Amino acid sequence: MPEKSTHLDRILGRIDDLDSDNLATLVRRLVRERGLLETVFNTIQEGILVVDQSGRVEYANAAAAHLIGLKEKDLGHAVLWKVMPDLSQILDFDREASPAMMPASSRELEITYPEPRFVRLYVVPFETEEEEERQLRYAIIISDITEEKTTTEERIANERISSIFDLAAGVAHELGNPLNSINIHLQLMRRQLSRLGREPATEKIKSSLEACTNEVQRLDGIITHFLQAIRPQPPDLRETDLIETLYDVLNLQGPELHNLNIHVDVEVRADLPPVMADPEQLKQVFFNITKNAMEAMDAGGDLKITAHADDDYVTLIFADTGVGISQQDLPRVFQPYYTSKSGGHGLGMMVVQRIMRDHGGQIGIDSKPGTGTVISLRFPQRHRRMRMLESR
Repeated sequence: MPEKSTHLDRILGRIDDLDSDNLATLVRRLVRERGLLETVFNTIQEGILVVDQSGRVEYANAAAAHLIGLKEKDLGHAVLWKVMPDLSQILDFDREASPAMMPASSRELEITYPEPRFVRLYVVPFETEEEEERQLRYAIIISDITEEKTTTEERIANERISSIFDLAAGVAHELGNPLNSINIHLQLMRRQLSRLGREPATEKIKSSLEACTNEVQRLDGIITHFLQAIRPQPPDLRETDLIETLYDVLNLQGPELHNLNIHVDVEVRADLPPVMADPEQLKQVFFNITKNAMEAMDAGGDLKITAHADDDYVTLIFADTGVGISQQDLPRVFQPYYTSKSGGHGLGMMVVQRIMRDHGGQIGIDSKPGTGTVISLRFPQRHRRMRMLESR
């Protein structure tokens, strides 16, 4: 079957028959069409590259040049492997193969230059005829999937955290059942002992029984608070005074802070604006943060709490003088079950992060071993939170 001629082939076939005026008109027409195609390609958000078999970049639209940090002067000279070293291990162009033997391929890749990104590459081989020789080239479509990738990873992380919450809640519920049974039997034993009179042996058993009852109640309280902390319930938002809520927690922890010889200094403005929040969930946030600070300063120290506000946010900052967190461990602080404490469960900061997210807030951590840790909590003011909700 004869090859189908293209529009360009037909034009080039008539060049020899054109006079100088018609030839100039044809050239201007080709320039206009090339300019139109350049405009179209540069409007496309995906990057488009054309490279030869050696990887030399012959064409790059504006999006591709931006994604891989290519300058106009590099076209025709830059080798793709040198511009994007990460590609060398993924795309292996076969110089002996023909397009028919090389199917189109798709790859996902993380690049680090000119900035960290995740991209998806779609590679299509094709041939062109030049000076009676067929040249193999590759068209590469580059899509920036950084946001898509990040969103997917966050979703997976949230699903993993949710499954951990479900597992923890199930274990806590299963522990609650035998505790209820033990408590019932302890009450029955107390009734039986009350009928035996006040004998020395009976009084000793009653004392042990009372100790067992208190421990069961304590365990039941721990489970109740644990379930309240990990169940991802939507916050009951209402106008809340952050500092008043903070003092509720500090007053509760006062005796323990005193015993550990930890001095708490709260410096806040009197006109700090209220925020839309769930006071009970905020108490959990403040409790977990101050508890971590106490465990980091078990030999005494200082916990300084400051607050400030700008046009959109109210920020609380907790700075302790504890042992600090190493740079290697800092990124793992919010991971479930990560803890540097022998008796810790590794859920405290994960719960803090979840509650802050549910409130539209942000949490940041800076730490240096041997110096201490600074945790900042950033809450949107009422007007900003309303704009955030309206934009969803």
